Amino acid sequence: MNNQYETVFILTPILSEAQMRDAVDKFRKILTDNGAELVHEEDWGLRKLAYPIQKKNTGFYNLMEYTAPGNVIALLDTEFRRDERVIRHMTVALDKHAIAYNEKKRKGLMNKQKEAAIDESQKPAEA
Repeated sequence: MNNQYETVFILTPILSEAQMRDAVDKFRKILTDNGAELVHEEDWGLRKLAYPIQKKNTGFYNLMEYTAPGNVIALLDTEFRRDERVIRHMTVALDKHAIAYNEKKRKGLMNKQKEAAIDESQKPAEA
């Protein structure tokens, strides 16, 4: 049975746009070649790091959400460690609540209930 995972990785900021895309394509290919199916992918772009890593203050962030057999995670982890363009990575197994949350977020349904509650509370009281 395939589990659903989410991987966030940060690439070094000294890469050009083309080099950054090549690195992301490499990891996407590793996933698809080993039986994983991409559910969602986001390129967050160049962002400031919370603290310096390898004397760098920024990095290219990328997120991939996918379903895969468990052995793919070990392969992907090894490739992240071998690639010197990657300065940090993290993979998380998603439970059913996280999967539902991510689906709602992708569809733009998050905060709709809060907004509706705020709108209701701002209506004048009827006498």
